[in-house]
Amino acid sequence: MKKANIKLMEVCGTHTMAIAKAGIKKMLPGWIELVSGPGCPVCVTSQGDIDRAIEVARTKGVIMTTFGDMMRVPGTKASLEDTRRDGCDVRVVYSCRDALDIAGNNPGKKVVFMGVGFETTSPTVAATILEAKKKKISNFFVLSNFKLIFPALEAIARSKKLKIDGFICPGHVSVITGSIPYEKVAKRYRKPCVITGFEAADIFEGIGNLTKQVRMGTSKVEIAYRRAVRKDGNRLAKKIIGSVFKTSDCEWRGLGVIRKSGLKLKKEFREFDGEKEFDVKLPAIQKKKGCLCAEVLQGLKSPEDCKLFKKTCRPENPVGPCMVSSEGTCAAYYKYGDA
Repeated sequence: MKKANIKLMEVCGTHTMAIAKAGIKKMLPGWIELVSGPGCPVCVTSQGDIDRAIEVARTKGVIMTTFGDMMRVPGTKASLEDTRRDGCDVRVVYSCRDALDIAGNNPGKKVVFMGVGFETTSPTVAATILEAKKKKISNFFVLSNFKLIFPALEAIARSKKLKIDGFICPGHVSVITGSIPYEKVAKRYRKPCVITGFEAADIFEGIGNLTKQVRMGTSKVEIAYRRAVRKDGNRLAKKIIGSVFKTSDCEWRGLGVIRKSGLKLKKEFREFDGEKEFDVKLPAIQKKKGCLCAEVLQGLKSPEDCKLFKKTCRPENPVGPCMVSSEGTCAAYYKYGDA
């Protein structure tokens, strides 16, 4: 009797890169299919949010700061890297705390941190904002593009286009959130979830556990990364996030607007809100012709389905964010092949 196909989605971009680097897809039996999901924060940042950061960076007296991967993500008309070449002060930082230091050293400038990330990144940003408030630093601002992974998982789980049998869940995010939030996905949508680490052995264990659940017709949450993840997560980190941020509707590249999937600053921290501080006019968004990043992020297409892949779109000349990010699916396929 032929075994039925099982389709699993690795949600985390770090998993995507680890799977490709280790050649895991080629080691799996043909009836197990792995597809990549929207777990790269750089990739899922909307084009409109990129455009906003660029326009703020072009504002007189502004120092724009962000992570290295964000520099080359194309906006509608340019990238932050292009903006820097045009003479604007755009700097790469390794943390939000670095941006706060720049603000302290440049009191005559408005220093803006363009923040992206999931639950892993937002606690440190929240802590930095709390420090800025305590020190009464008035020239520091954050463009908050932080996202919550669970609303996106639910959107994928209920999608009629993409029928996923189970989720390989992100280890880094789960260190903060714990395993409890995945239970809604497992119970309501009947999608088993296994949280696992990033070594090849961790990933194979996660795939094995998910396959077993699908075969048995069960749907539960398992932690296969117990050396780092606890059921209730990091309570202090979650408390810090909740003290500074509130949930909001948020646009994801490829997935559209997802309710309560973003984090915006609470009114008590209004003075650090870059979106409210800078009233900029955004260009009309134009989708990059031929780019399939939106479909790749939904797991509907593979990078190799894109006519631009390895041709017009290459690491040195990326058309979409999935080729820019070190965790992007297109970047992984380009570097390691469909492994």
